Amino acid sequence: MPNAARNRHDDLATLLGRLNLVGMAALFEDLALKAAKDGLSHEAYLYELARHEEELRLQRRTERLLRQSGLPREKTFRTLNVARLSPALQLQLERLKSGTFLEQACNVIAVGKPGVGKSHALAAVGHELLVLGHPVLWCSTSSLMQRLLAAKRDLRLPQELAKLDKFACVILDDIGYVQQDRDEMEVLFTFLAERYERKSVMITTNLVFSEWQRIFKNPMTTLAAIDRVVHHSVILDMMSVESYRAEVANQQHFSEEPVPPLIDQSN
Repeated sequence: MPNAARNRHDDLATLLGRLNLVGMAALFEDLALKAAKDGLSHEAYLYELARHEEELRLQRRTERLLRQSGLPREKTFRTLNVARLSPALQLQLERLKSGTFLEQACNVIAVGKPGVGKSHALAAVGHELLVLGHPVLWCSTSSLMQRLLAAKRDLRLPQELAKLDKFACVILDDIGYVQQDRDEMEVLFTFLAERYERKSVMITTNLVFSEWQRIFKNPMTTLAAIDRVVHHSVILDMMSVESYRAEVANQQHFSEEPVPPLIDQSN
């Protein structure tokens, strides 16, 4: 490559780097050779460069949001066995992928027995929201309660709630799985009330709503909490889904059963 062309190449790479067009800087030379070979117009070449830049930025944004989210990386729709779910549940999950429920600050509650895939289903939705560019936070209910209690003790609960407000959706795993004391119940209610009609919450629980008094203790608080959670919500009723772990255990049990001996029926 002549010196003038080499200098222009280096200057262009430097310029694209300064403009933070990392994808273009990495590919402009290879794409220029391909464009010349394929007879692409300048406009078509620029379009390909811009498209690659956008793809790289989306990948980087998704990876950054994934690191911040705490979502389990393996729990996606690719690893979710949707065939175990009813057609109605499959349709609900398909609609949730679009993320439109976030626009109405709609909540999602997955109710079912342990081991039916509630956490996996909501985590999979969370991954789809990340791809769309929505900040998501995944955490167990107990860990969030401890975080809020610590903030309350330090007189910075409003600031902590403001941090959580930056997430378009907070996914609370296993609400009701561990019994809360009065202080934990109060900060949980405060969190739900703070997000009501403003930001979405997704919740997994093995308790039907009639049993939520075990979480909030006080009947009036329980009714108020359910009202805020359910008012604008999608309910994923997974109570009839069989536990995946139970299915695996049953399969192992049957596979380990001894084969009965053949009986001589010749007599």
